[in-house]
Amino acid sequence: MVGLASPDDAAVWRLSDDKAIVVTTDFFTPVVDTPYEYGAIAAANSLSDIYAMGGQPFLALNIAALPDQLPVEVSSEIMRGGAEKARQAGVVIAGGHTVKDKEPKYGLVVIGFVDPRRMLSKGGLKAGDVLVLTKPLGGGVTTTALKQEKALESDVQEAIDWMSRLNKVASQLSVEFDLRGGTDITGFGFLGHGLEMAAAAGLSLHIEYSKLPFLKGARGYAEKGIFPGGAFDNKGYYEQYVQFDGAIQEPEQMLLFDPQTSGGLLLGVPAEKLAAFEKRAKELDQPFWVIGNVRTGEGIKVQL
Repeated sequence: MVGLASPDDAAVWRLSDDKAIVVTTDFFTPVVDTPYEYGAIAAANSLSDIYAMGGQPFLALNIAALPDQLPVEVSSEIMRGGAEKARQAGVVIAGGHTVKDKEPKYGLVVIGFVDPRRMLSKGGLKAGDVLVLTKPLGGGVTTTALKQEKALESDVQEAIDWMSRLNKVASQLSVEFDLRGGTDITGFGFLGHGLEMAAAAGLSLHIEYSKLPFLKGARGYAEKGIFPGGAFDNKGYYEQYVQFDGAIQEPEQMLLFDPQTSGGLLLGVPAEKLAAFEKRAKELDQPFWVIGNVRTGEGIKVQL
């Protein structure tokens, strides 16, 4: 059902009318200094692609590349972080594979199930949908500031807390409200993944910058020019499809190209369902922010 022809977050293979299997993988180098948190974030990030399809993960395999000289207490903490995050998701890690490498890398292969009749996809948006985001932006600049030893400890902890948070409840909400358009915000940044959705649906996204949520330190790091290299790559590729309000300054623009790790879900909610969606989200303690809407046209327009 979903393969190389579409930009979606995972491969999907139909098993029956009401069941399909969802498969994905992701792994990366450390984004934080603490091994346990690195493992937990990497696992949450890998699991997120199943949630971004409206699926429920159930089985995973470790993927790891570890240096020979890495102390066993470090590698075991990475694995423990991943295992405990998987357990929180109700997922069994059934094995995996490890190779030697000069720099640590860790992640998961994840398998889940989804009802193909209720699946999220990047092309599922409809004109008139309200856009909601379930985690704040700014993880890339904050972790880059950490690498440059310029980040406040409280800012780093806030980023870790959000990156470690599963998108499980947000995904459950999308299924409960029969949503169709969704993705998670990761390496291509908010605008990159938003543009994938706009192009797949043949529509345009209209974003209100003032309503976007950011980590507390993100704007300050942006004003100091602390961005990962991927932010400039994203800007170079995607900026031609984005129209910014003239009052939005370059550091603020760059925050929307900032690559995220284990970011939130970007969902299209039909306007008539928004009130009920908000009520149910509060009951489930699921944060979200209304940040724009879907209209006819193409590309993304960002107003102040």
